[in-house]
This record gives sequence, structure tokens and C-alpha cells, in this order.
Amino acid sequence: MPDIQLTAGTVEYDDTGGDGPIVVLLHGLVHDATVWRKVFADLRTDHRVIAPTLPYGAHRRPMSRPPTPDLVNELIAEFLDRLDLTDVTLVEGDCGRAQTVAARHPERLARLALVACEAFDNYPPGLPGKMIGAACRVPGGVSLLVRTLGLKPLRRLPVGIGALTKRPVPDAVVDGWLRPLRTDPAIRRDFRHYGTHVRRGELLEAAEGLRGFDRPALVVWATEDLMMPRAHGRRLAELLPQGRLVEVEDTRTLIAEDQPELLASLLREFIAEKR
Repeated sequence: MPDIQLTAGTVEYDDTGGDGPIVVLLHGLVHDATVWRKVFADLRTDHRVIAPTLPYGAHRRPMSRPPTPDLVNELIAEFLDRLDLTDVTLVEGDCGRAQTVAARHPERLARLALVACEAFDNYPPGLPGKMIGAACRVPGGVSLLVRTLGLKPLRRLPVGIGALTKRPVPDAVVDGWLRPLRTDPAIRRDFRHYGTHVRRGELLEAAEGLRGFDRPALVVWATEDLMMPRAHGRRLAELLPQGRLVEVEDTRTLIAEDQPELLASLLREFIAEKR
């Protein structure tokens, strides 16, 4: 896996290379790029697909600057700049940083795809998001949270991975997501710092900024989502000048896990549309 040294630290990423349309896939908290593994494998046949592992707790290298949501916004923009990526389709699931990046740094973006993600005032989202925030504020809370999520019989509970998917995520994948937090105190420090520096108004500001993002935008939302209100998908599509909403059944937040073939097909069609 290649890596790149950025202002805030080293970021590892997967990159198919090639000359196809560029797609950058962004993941959510306590996940890494493997959450996109099925979509990545599908799109790589005719696209250049890049998936960085962001400092959300599953990253393997501690940051040189403690991460915050605002810092990650700038890190993503710097990542695009340093790799000199242009005409990018920026895709994000679960977290909401792509909204701020699109609003503040649209110069390298051709398209935006928001997939069942944080938006507006749903930040941190749902019960799991609030539990993560609480764990970050309590001494020893992150370690306890990770030990709990590490118990395989509890992974399908609606306060854990079960809130995000209708189908079990392979244990090997979840173990990979949790290993850095379980084994590295520096990663736990990064995670706590991120979780205690959430600005509740960030995504409301981003929503206002998205009104000026006059480029093709696809909003993909899960009809059975337990974390992201269904109405937020409609609101995002309506405020984006070229926004379009597609609702997907039989899935929760991680559509890339529950319906990867359909999501890859939607993204491929969206990218192929003439601007």
C-alpha cells in the first residue's frame, strides 16, 4: 500500500492507477479503505480508484498533528493536491467531510457523491455516534468501547456494527478496523482528540456552501438507515444545484457493504453521464 506524507502526518491509500476517470472513496469512523473493497474491485476495471485511510481510528500510523474534523477536511484537500488529481469524483459514505471539502475546495472536483452520510444537525449521528463521542470524553472510554466492539457476539447489536449494516461484516474485516485502536495508544489518542473536537455547526455550514457547488451531484440514501434520517437525503439533493437522489432498499448506512454491486453500478452510470 503506498503512502504520502502530508502536513498532518502520513496517509496510506490504495490506488489502482490507470488512465480511467478518477474516483476517490472516503470512509467513516472506525473504518479504513477496506469498507470500499467490493466497490473498489468493481470500479477498478474501467476507473482509476483511490481510497485513502483517514485518521478515524483504523489508521495504522499516528498523525503528527492531532486530528480534528476540520483538520481532516484540509487533509483531504491536500491529498488531492499532492497527488495532482483533477476532474475527481469524490465519494463519501458515513462521515460528512466531503461536504465541507466540496464547499471549500471544489477546484479539483468534477462530481460529488454523498452516500448515506452525516448531514445538517445529525452530527455525531445516531446512538452509535453519540456513544463514540461520550467514550472519547471519559477516561478509558475508548479502550472500553473497542473491547466491547471486539466481542464478536455483540457486533450485530444496534449500538455497534449492526446499526450500520443489515448483513454481517466479515470478522476479519472488523478485526482489521479495530486492531489499531486495540493495540496502539497513539491511535487511541488521535481518536479521542478527533471525537472531542467535533463542531456541531460544521455540516450546517457545509450545507450552505453546497448551494454553490454547481456540478453534478449524486445522493444515495438507504431506506432502512438507522443512523442517517431519510429526509436528509432528500434535503441534500434539493440544495445541491445539480443534485439527484437515489434511494436504495435492503440496506443500512454502509451501502458499500450491503449493496456493493448496485452502488458501483450507480456510481459508474453517474460518472459516465455527460456534464
